[in-house]
Amino acid sequence: MTIPLLVSAAIAVVVLGVGGVATRIGPWYYALHKPRWNPPNWLFGPMWTGIAALAAWSAALAWVDGPGHHGRIASLFALNAALHMAWSPLFFALRRPDWALAEVPLLWLSVLALVVGLAPISGVAACLLLPYLAWVGVAAALNLAIVRMNAPFDGVGQAA
Repeated sequence: MTIPLLVSAAIAVVVLGVGGVATRIGPWYYALHKPRWNPPNWLFGPMWTGIAALAAWSAALAWVDGPGHHGRIASLFALNAALHMAWSPLFFALRRPDWALAEVPLLWLSVLALVVGLAPISGVAACLLLPYLAWVGVAAALNLAIVRMNAPFDGVGQAA
């Protein structure tokens, strides 16, 4: 279990790092209108870190419990990682919350695919991903509210 956990933790750090580099909270973000229920900015880092830790644990458990399913496990996590890493650059770096909103259902579905795909291999691994599924749902609702409150966006992501 040690090697799979170390590998999955290293991958989680890379995935979080890509999102962290792309997430620049500055004047553009502060100028966006946000709903009253917008979580405080300080909450996002700990939430994503906890979710990544649970996902790494989930991956390691599934890997150990499903030796005949490594291809499926790796494919599901790779798809999810790619979609996870795409959202922050769309929203923050390109300043296109509208494009991020178009991508977020794919991210949510990739988490759901992980839950469903891992459940027959390890029920615990699947359950460890439920907070991720819920948090992406919250992020999708927040993304939608921000788009509705600030659209349209011009070619450089500025609210027109």
